[in-house]
Amino acid sequence: MQNYRRISQGIFLLLFLFLFLQTEAKGKDELGYPVKIFLDFDPLIFVTTILSAHAVQKAFYFSLVVIVATIVLGRVFCGWICPLGTLNNIVGSFRKKHSDNISINWHRTKYYILIFLLAASVFSLQLAGIVDPLSLLIRSLSVSIYPAFNYGTKAGFDAIYNSNIKGIVDISEAVYSVFKKSILSFQQPFYHQSAFIGILFLFILGMNLVEKRFWCRHLCPLGALLGLLSRFSILKRTVSEGCTSCGACASVCQGNASPDKKEEWRDTECLYCWNCDDVCPQNAVSFGFSGKKAAASMDLGRRRVITSLASGVVAVPLLRSNPLSKAEVPNQKLIRPPGALEEKEFLKRCVKCGECMKVCITNGLQPTFLEAGFEGIWSPLLIPKMGYCEYRCTLCGQVCPTGAIKKLDLEEKAKIKIGLAMIDKNRCLPYSHATPCIVCEEVCPTPKKAIWFEKAKVRDREEKEAVVQQPRVDLELCIGCGICETKCPVIDRPAIYVTSIGESRSKENQLLLMQQGNY
Repeated sequence: MQNYRRISQGIFLLLFLFLFLQTEAKGKDELGYPVKIFLDFDPLIFVTTILSAHAVQKAFYFSLVVIVATIVLGRVFCGWICPLGTLNNIVGSFRKKHSDNISINWHRTKYYILIFLLAASVFSLQLAGIVDPLSLLIRSLSVSIYPAFNYGTKAGFDAIYNSNIKGIVDISEAVYSVFKKSILSFQQPFYHQSAFIGILFLFILGMNLVEKRFWCRHLCPLGALLGLLSRFSILKRTVSEGCTSCGACASVCQGNASPDKKEEWRDTECLYCWNCDDVCPQNAVSFGFSGKKAAASMDLGRRRVITSLASGVVAVPLLRSNPLSKAEVPNQKLIRPPGALEEKEFLKRCVKCGECMKVCITNGLQPTFLEAGFEGIWSPLLIPKMGYCEYRCTLCGQVCPTGAIKKLDLEEKAKIKIGLAMIDKNRCLPYSHATPCIVCEEVCPTPKKAIWFEKAKVRDREEKEAVVQQPRVDLELCIGCGICETKCPVIDRPAIYVTSIGESRSKENQLLLMQQGNY
């Protein structure tokens, strides 16, 4: 069974990585693979999204498969499928000398985290995606690990190429060509907070050197949810009278479920890895669908449960009591992707998985820090100076698992405003320096240009008169895609910039508000 489990873990990890690599534009406005399928099967995101937004995407009903499988078979998702669990297994195997008999008794912590998340979700605060294992893994790989891998790999091949060593260069170029077609991104991505998010992820993996599957045992809220469901599992673990309490099973238990203590065995912690069955010298351990399931009672402590519940409730006003929560004080830099729901609804659904950032063609979508308050940390925003919103692209809506970003067709996308371009006349070349420039108008993608020119006579220092075309922005046509800011030749601080004002998703964040039929 141990070999079967390892094969299963390997298959699902490779499938996860394959779909992750496919989360990238391939020249068409469609991906061709169900790249978000792992998130669709995530019960924690399913439950918290229903509680916070009172709605859920149809695809999320796939998570019912995991729930039913857990009720029948126990925590097989954690032990046989979860890609983060597999990575924890791999890293934990690097240190052979540490003893798993000496365990940090923090296994209840993940249940307190789960209670906190559920309580916050009831009051519309969606925080599950920050610590959900699948969301955490996708975000960490998208924003930090994969970009670093790309950068390091390309730098290595560039170094070999620059060495001009015949034979070696030819081989490296052939290998590099294969890499470019398979695992490397089309262009090098860069993200804000890349190092910070990467350090957090490596810390989680590194804790496996302290105790195997540290995250799974003590911190994973999805594991806690599945652990609660596994108490009702039909598949049972039984120990015969032939058990001599030798402790062999405890040394190989992945979930630290105390399998050597018989009646004190913690069924909620069992990952159904079958290691105890394989290692038992007396063949006293067995799994089956008959017999009585002996397990210790689950005591989380009434006070700690109440504290976790109260913390989740208190977190709602605590995280939202900031100026950015006021509709009349929108953050001008908070430019959301096209199709994003109204901000409050958006935050109720967004699980900060990073799929939209990974798939963004121009690398313009970046993780927020505090631009949307603590509640919106690591949610996507467009930074036009880094990359614009491609006019003919709808990929971000295709990969969003919760509907925080609606799936649009190209016709709908063309009508969505995500902001409005503004011109800084003190920096614009035709206005402030009497220098001809028409870049912003040239790159404007709308069928009828949202940027138009007004001819004006200007004079230089020598009083020479010239006619330049000074750009103006059409408020009705501008969609705020940001390409004008990206391409502006005034590169340090562009003379034309985009803010969130005028976005379609908000009635308040508008430049001109209609009041009683008059502006």
